[in-house]
Amino acid sequence: MKQYQFLTPLKLPNGVTLKNRIVIPPMTERLALEDGTVSLNELDYLNKRSGGVGMFISPVANVNELGKGFEGELSAADDRFIPGLAKMAAVMKQGNSKAILQIFSAGRKTTSALLRGKQPVSASAVPGRREFNEMPHALTEAEVEQTIEDFAQAVRRAILAGFDGVEIHGANTYLIQQFFSPHSNRRTDQWGGDVMQRMRFALSIIKRSHEMIEQLGAKQFILGYRLSPEETEEPGIRIDDTLRFVDVLADQPLDYLHVSMGNLWRKSLNDPDEQRFTILRIKDQLRGRLPLIGVGSLKTPADVEKAMAAGIDLAAIGREYLVEPHWIEKVQAGREADIRYEVDPNDAEELGLYPPLMDFLTSGIPFPFKNHQQENGDDVFFSK
Repeated sequence: MKQYQFLTPLKLPNGVTLKNRIVIPPMTERLALEDGTVSLNELDYLNKRSGGVGMFISPVANVNELGKGFEGELSAADDRFIPGLAKMAAVMKQGNSKAILQIFSAGRKTTSALLRGKQPVSASAVPGRREFNEMPHALTEAEVEQTIEDFAQAVRRAILAGFDGVEIHGANTYLIQQFFSPHSNRRTDQWGGDVMQRMRFALSIIKRSHEMIEQLGAKQFILGYRLSPEETEEPGIRIDDTLRFVDVLADQPLDYLHVSMGNLWRKSLNDPDEQRFTILRIKDQLRGRLPLIGVGSLKTPADVEKAMAAGIDLAAIGREYLVEPHWIEKVQAGREADIRYEVDPNDAEELGLYPPLMDFLTSGIPFPFKNHQQENGDDVFFSK
């Protein structure tokens, strides 16, 4: 077996040690029941991928009824979901992997049909750019405060369910990002304004989540945060905004920062003259204050080791873990030649790729199926 850096342990700020530096990121598998309860197919999908990685992040779970973004989505919005979440945590924690529950609210990135007739919400009454986007209701100050508490209660449920941590999903244009974005946040109260004011919602969720962790005495409970570095909207989030945000996040009670990108080695989406890699600009801004998770088009051990050599602390392997559930075990056993990089659709059940996940994977989103001519795609499609 080669002596890869990604096979070495990593100690997080709260004292927890990850057994290696490979992360399964949150991916949209759409296998929960209609009401958000964990399903047997979902447990099987997770079980087929558990045991090897240092950290396993769940598919996203909403924190309240208005947070639902798609069918088949998990929920952590009520105590009745704790038993199912406990089964999920137990499966994901096998082999001393750290099980993380990702939590979010979709905000305006949903529809009234998904919300069973209720209007989507956001920072301001500004619709998104996609055809299906509807005019959202601007959350009142009281509703903002309640949403912050909803995140804290989801943290409480994750602790009670036995998860090792939560990841606050502030990426992929969902509600937390909507508060940070000048496109979706036009507020004039304490929750809007300049870039520092637009951080307030995310920082309040982090603060209240940490308070809940302390309240329950879960000293080694992991608290992570995920962000998207840029938007293409005008106005929208630009890398300078994100670097200021990262500088503030680095001093919060967090245990890691997870940067959501389709390609780890992506440069600026908005500045064609920028030659620096976005992930390395963020790493430099962190200055070692938080471990950094990089994601996007990482497939081979060489891909991951390149990220390690650049100073990225943890590597999240998304789509490749759908194709090869035993990726790290094969590396550890010196069986790199046996790693699968494409999959026969006939092997879907063996891999736990049940409908509607298979329907999602065959709906035009690039995926490495055998005998299919497809362009390279981005993990961000799956990393909801």
